[in-house]
Amino acid sequence: MLSIKHHGAVQGVTGSCHELFVDSDQSVLVDCGLFQGAETSGSGADSNSLEIDFDISAVQALVITHVHIDHVGRLPYLLAAGFTGPIYCSKPSAALLPLVIEDALKVGVTRNANIIQACLDRLASQLVPLDYKTWADIPLNNNTKVQVRLCRAGHILGSAYVIFRVSNEEIRSQEKRYHDVLFSGDLGAPYSPLLPAPQSPYRADQLVLESTYGDRNHENRAIRRKYLQQSLEHALSDSGTVLIPAFSIGRTQELLYELEHIIHQNKHKAVSKTSSGVSLNWEDIDIIIDSPLASRFTEVYRSLANYWDDEAKRRVSSGRHPLSFEQVTTIDDHATHLQTVSYLQRQTRPAIVIAASGMCAGGRIVNYLKALLGDERNDVLFVGYQAAGTPGRDILRYHNKPNGYVVFDGEHYTISAKVQQISGYSAHAGQRDLLNFIKRMRVKPQKIHLVHGDDNAKCTLKGLIEMENPECEVVVP
Repeated sequence: MLSIKHHGAVQGVTGSCHELFVDSDQSVLVDCGLFQGAETSGSGADSNSLEIDFDISAVQALVITHVHIDHVGRLPYLLAAGFTGPIYCSKPSAALLPLVIEDALKVGVTRNANIIQACLDRLASQLVPLDYKTWADIPLNNNTKVQVRLCRAGHILGSAYVIFRVSNEEIRSQEKRYHDVLFSGDLGAPYSPLLPAPQSPYRADQLVLESTYGDRNHENRAIRRKYLQQSLEHALSDSGTVLIPAFSIGRTQELLYELEHIIHQNKHKAVSKTSSGVSLNWEDIDIIIDSPLASRFTEVYRSLANYWDDEAKRRVSSGRHPLSFEQVTTIDDHATHLQTVSYLQRQTRPAIVIAASGMCAGGRIVNYLKALLGDERNDVLFVGYQAAGTPGRDILRYHNKPNGYVVFDGEHYTISAKVQQISGYSAHAGQRDLLNFIKRMRVKPQKIHLVHGDDNAKCTLKGLIEMENPECEVVVP
């Protein structure tokens, strides 16, 4: 019997993990991510419960949609629980995944090099990189046949939505050759920097669809870039520091790409003056990437330029370097990081700092926030979703309240810096994009499961899907 169990991204947007049962005793797992903030699984697992909290005896294979930590962070625990099957992902994801898992182990498990290497070796032995748009057989027992196909999702480099083509006795008894089940993973917004936009498949019988922004739309890319430039000009006009919390993979590279374009388009344009009255141009602004992981990801992004979109390839051909221009400084070691935080507390020269984590729930961005949130010259610019229970959500919620503060490591930090959010820079599809993903299928799904969204986002999207597709059953797990 074909069925789906959802082990994560049900009560929020993190911990993505879904199990497709292709018959009574065999299944395929899609993603195995960490929970973040206050979000939990249906069985109560949360950001502190890293062990696998469901039976994996039926799982024959794992398919990874992309390598963000909320989609792959529990993979080491899946291996530790005894999973020995193949792990399928796109070829770019296969290049990025070991970096993500190594970092996750160092942060959450151990810094023992031997243990980390043993896990990475185990991962490498099970990893099966796939080309986009090709069918691959998943080895199963009995009379069940399953093929998997990855298609570009436009979320981060290597991201994919997954189509399973299932043929079993039950399906054949209905005089059908197969049943196509599509898992969207995280779909990107059209015209995102660097990446081709996702294209809908010809058909899907059943769809598991993310709904992160099911209740709102994004600005188009030209408006997003305009807002980004205006926000930065405003922040830099008083020679303050702009703090941009961003995920090390995906958002950081997209921001670099957009910043390079803003600088290229505004060469020699004065953007601010120092305290001594000296004009500064965009070319004078320091852009600091304070994340060893982001630096390594950016190197891999550059090495996989053949997966970039046509616009990005044209910029490279014209002699530009969208991810490695001269204003960018990368910080690797912790001592330099601390020195930079201290320097920015004292300096009167404008700077932009991009550091992880994207939801301010850890990482180097926390030290910057502790040091700089209390100075009204500075700005915090959010360009991504902030989950409930994360410091990022708290900063957004309380920054304009009297005596607003955020708590880090048990201490209260006053929020005097200006706080802004450009939701249009999300790497997720907006409401209309999600609806169009369904609309552009020639053979539309008869059943849709809505996951990876807050209650209001799922409820709003459910109503719109039912309005546009009255014959479709929409399920909110």
